[in-house]
Amino acid sequence: MLNKKDAWNIEVTDRESFEDFISLLLADFNKNKDNDEAWENNRLDLFLEAMSSYTADIDGYYQNMEPDQNADIPSWKVFADIMRGAVVYE
Repeated sequence: MLNKKDAWNIEVTDRESFEDFISLLLADFNKNKDNDEAWENNRLDLFLEAMSSYTADIDGYYQNMEPDQNADIPSWKVFADIMRGAVVYE
């Protein structure tokens, strides 16, 4: 069950909320795939490249924005944050 209305605001805490997040992210992609401002990486190759780079850099994001979050401890939240970042990461 979706507990928020979009992929940018859903709180991902477990497998079920991650599943909801993926569905919302796909809906957002389908809505905005031709909008380069909304989806900088709107092709699979670009998205995966950005996802790889953002995975390497996410610790810096957490140090600045969520100092209690450890990027080295895998969680559904970290996976979702990496995918959110890959949408716009340059």
